[in-house]
Amino acid sequence: MVKIDEEYFGKIMTSIILVFLIIISFLLLKPILLSIISGLLLAFIFTPIYNWLYKKTKSKNLSASIIIVLLFLVIFIPIWFLTPILIDQSFKILQATIQIDLITPLKNLFPGFFSSQQMTTQISSVLSSFTTKIADSITGSLTNVLLDFPTLSLHFLVVLFTFFFVMRDQEHFFDYIKSLLPFPKEVENKLFQYSSEITKSVLYGQVVIGIIQGILAGIGFLIFGVPNAIFLMLISILAGIFPIIGTAIIWVPVAIFMFIAGNNFAGWGVVVFGTLSSTIDNFLRPIFVSKMTKMHSAVVLISMIGGLFFFGLIGFILGPLIVAYLLIILELYRKKPLSGLITHEQQKK
Repeated sequence: MVKIDEEYFGKIMTSIILVFLIIISFLLLKPILLSIISGLLLAFIFTPIYNWLYKKTKSKNLSASIIIVLLFLVIFIPIWFLTPILIDQSFKILQATIQIDLITPLKNLFPGFFSSQQMTTQISSVLSSFTTKIADSITGSLTNVLLDFPTLSLHFLVVLFTFFFVMRDQEHFFDYIKSLLPFPKEVENKLFQYSSEITKSVLYGQVVIGIIQGILAGIGFLIFGVPNAIFLMLISILAGIFPIIGTAIIWVPVAIFMFIAGNNFAGWGVVVFGTLSSTIDNFLRPIFVSKMTKMHSAVVLISMIGGLFFFGLIGFILGPLIVAYLLIILELYRKKPLSGLITHEQQKK
């Protein structure tokens, strides 16, 4: 009896210590948690390139190092050079936005609301306060980016280290994750299969293609001399990542503006690049994701917006992934085929 009590007491103490260490570790890693997740996502995105390089070089360290250099050249160097331009253009757009006369067009559209001078003054004050708050918020965010540069550099190092070691030791990483899961082997295999496919669907089918679409529209802005083209390219990338919305919400108003300004050549140029941007996913999607588990567009859109509010910009990716993993586990728990919210697609040959 005493032996049983000692074993029970030992298990209880072990569980308490384990929970305590998990909580402490979470609090320790919480400030850099999003950086770690970013490294994991980048490792997933670049894994096909890493696997191809590893077949050629037969060296894990060399292959991962080449990918690190490639990542630095393709992503971070352009960000380094384009950030000052982007900040400058952002300030210009904000200043122009504050000076825009919104009352006159509103008077023409809704004359009934502006029947009295008092109502006109109140609406004008509200609109002015609204635009000023938005401008102050964005200006504060841009200023914080500059002031927090040392902190951002440390986050960048965490991303790189996570990216390097997870990509290099991915087999050990996944084996360890599998060893922690409490599911039977069959459920575990299905969970990893669906999770891998839905991650590909979100990262490649939504994020990567959306970025390409936004960059393509931005190239049109740059070639045809659209004002503040870098800023508009960034907005186009964000719009391209969102399902249903797309880059048209940016390039169509830009094209109309160029036509109104009398620059028909630039207007048609923006239309050509914009149309190509909006339709290129029909060609890219089969290349990036030929067989995948796909989420319903409405679920992706809602989870992206929720992720944006909760995590910030990285929530564009994390939101859909978290909801997708939840739906997959629920479907596996019900022991039924995937529902209409998540569908399994096979490319037609």
